[in-house]
Amino acid sequence: MSKWFTGSGEQTTFDQILYDIREHTYLNGTTYIGTDSFFKREGCVFSTAICLHGADQQSGGKYYICRTILSKKEFPNLATRMLKEVEKTLEYAHMILEQCPKANMELHLDVSSTEKNEGTSHLAKMLVGYVKGSGFDCKIKPDAFAAYCVADKHSK
Repeated sequence: MSKWFTGSGEQTTFDQILYDIREHTYLNGTTYIGTDSFFKREGCVFSTAICLHGADQQSGGKYYICRTILSKKEFPNLATRMLKEVEKTLEYAHMILEQCPKANMELHLDVSSTEKNEGTSHLAKMLVGYVKGSGFDCKIKPDAFAAYCVADKHSK
């Protein structure tokens, strides 16, 4: 199992995160999940963020991070890397949904819209379709803060 950390760098357990999500859900909060990746010398670093925001009486939010390093050879092109980002996001979303079926979740994809004509734009429809076909709501840039802000910060 992967190691998880709080936003302040303290190690935590996935069970503790699930407990926090249950409490957060009870207070009408939303759980946002997103993954970003970055090539480094040691491999391709994938960082998944679980962000809790918007609960009743909540000021600010909190987040958790998990990092995984995979071989660069597994990602010969941008499409395979982006699919892995979405796969990791969906994996954790399903794990959370199993334990917290009432959780209000929104998945965030580090992908640009087709209108932007950027590196990931041509993948947007496929990746959004993959997530929606898996039963989840999702957002892309610029509304995907869990992926392109929080996870991005921890992938580099």
